[in-house]
Formats: sequence, C-alpha cells, structure tokens
Amino acid sequence: MTVTKNTIIAEILNNDPKQGCVPIFMATGMHCLGCMAAHGETVEQACGVHGVDADALCAQLNEYFATQQ
Repeated sequence: MTVTKNTIIAEILNNDPKQGCVPIFMATGMHCLGCMAAHGETVEQACGVHGVDADALCAQLNEYFATQQ
C-alpha cells in the first residue's frame, strides 16, 4: 500500500492485517484510531488536528508498508 496525504485513516488500518501501523500513529499522538472520524478523515486532516507533519507521517507509514511486501 502507498499512503498519501489523501489516504483515509481507516483504509490504512484495513490494509494492514498485522496492525504494525498502529504504533506509528500512536507515537504521533493519534490515539483515537477507532473513532468515527478515522473512517472519513484523511491523513492530512488528521495531521492538521493533531499538529503532525503529514509528509513525515506518510513517509513513516510508506517505509513500514514497504517492509510488509
């Protein structure tokens, strides 16, 4: 999976059966991955709410997903 700033948070979670992406989100302060907003919120929107650099988070998530192939 390739994560962009327009990727929906729930889509990321649904495409990661091992849920190894969860610690990445948690480390940025995004602890509400199960909330309703995650089902319609993009990475960029979530980062804006949490004060996180969206490009940096996408890079971390893409690095993780690259190891899962």
